[in-house]
Amino acid sequence: MKALNVQLLMTGNELLSGDIVDSNSAMIAQALKELGIEIKRKVTVSDDIELIAQEIKNISQQADILIINGGLGPTVDDMTAQAIALASDKPLTEHPQALQHIKAWCKKRKSELNSAGLKQTLLPDGCSIIANSVGSAVGMQLTHNNCEIYSTPGVPKELKVMLNEEIVPSLAKKVPSEMKLEVTRLQVYGVGESSLQTLIDDEFPDWPDELELGFRATIPLLEVKLTSRTSTAKALKIHWLEKLKSLLGDHIINEISSRPINLAEQVLTLLREKNQQITTAESCTGGLIASLLTEIPGSSQSFEAGFVTYSNTIKSEILEVEPSIIAQHGAVSEATVLAMAKGALAKAHADIVIAVSGIAGPGGATPDKPVGTVWMAWGSSNKIFSHCFHLNGGRIYIQQHVAAIGLDLIRRLLINSEEQANYLK
Repeated sequence: MKALNVQLLMTGNELLSGDIVDSNSAMIAQALKELGIEIKRKVTVSDDIELIAQEIKNISQQADILIINGGLGPTVDDMTAQAIALASDKPLTEHPQALQHIKAWCKKRKSELNSAGLKQTLLPDGCSIIANSVGSAVGMQLTHNNCEIYSTPGVPKELKVMLNEEIVPSLAKKVPSEMKLEVTRLQVYGVGESSLQTLIDDEFPDWPDELELGFRATIPLLEVKLTSRTSTAKALKIHWLEKLKSLLGDHIINEISSRPINLAEQVLTLLREKNQQITTAESCTGGLIASLLTEIPGSSQSFEAGFVTYSNTIKSEILEVEPSIIAQHGAVSEATVLAMAKGALAKAHADIVIAVSGIAGPGGATPDKPVGTVWMAWGSSNKIFSHCFHLNGGRIYIQQHVAAIGLDLIRRLLINSEEQANYLK
């Protein structure tokens, strides 16, 4: 069966000047790939109505599907609607659904509907609306030269919603079931990409060629993807997915079904299930672990307090770390981080703690404690574990890496994992 010919038309001076990187075409390609649709061609043009209209004419004579991204909005350089009207020889008319949408948008924000807003209601006569639940400009859909045209705003978050809610479901109906891909994703942490590939190669030398295995680093998590393109591969996937899960064990954070999750979300889920509270005692991360936890709605159920004790004085005053411990062992030491953990547990009346103290750089290093030296302590009042990590990279990377490791150590504690993670490869 013939595959759909899908082409993209990206518009905007900023794409050609290098002011912004075109991530939207990658988003579209990724969303369509999971339907078994591959982009055949992409064209990028400036905010020039004649150029845009000419490309629409050209592509609509070649493609089954044309997705146009950018140029829908209230400003003078938003001219995609005019270009589509010009290319399809249709007049611009005020679309009642677009008018209703912009009125509701303005009312919600308690702002007046002005002429710039009304510009977004002028669309090619006879087009259908693509709903935009997060932005002011609706998209549009129409057919020209037997080519189905979808037009979307350039704002990434708006494009993402419109793809997921409108365009992908529409295109899915056009793809025969035997041509659709089946994609399963596992979010993994505690094993590096190269180490994971070697592990799989060694463990499964007979991995079937029909079942495509891929990896994508999403920082801090690694995504392992199984793609089935044929009926044979789809039948094989059930068996091999279970074998892969068994191999990866507690490295698996989540199997993506509806949406990915992050380490903080998984930790909070586990804490809620156990009806437990967590606290943090942070030095080199400056509160990053607490911030990641409190980004998640409902985190207050499991997190009431965290402590950023950056100076030695505050470590002693707030967490009651004995000054003699710091004087004898230093702020970046097992003794100090254990004392921080115990102090935080007592102050917050929490069940679980993660404490970190390290040298994020670029200064502060000593011969025996170079930049990237980080001590962590985690556990409960029953038992607190500790470990020293030696990380490479710049200050921000070290802080982010430490926060991710800390959250994963808590996750593994909560699931009673005895597996060893390798956070450095």
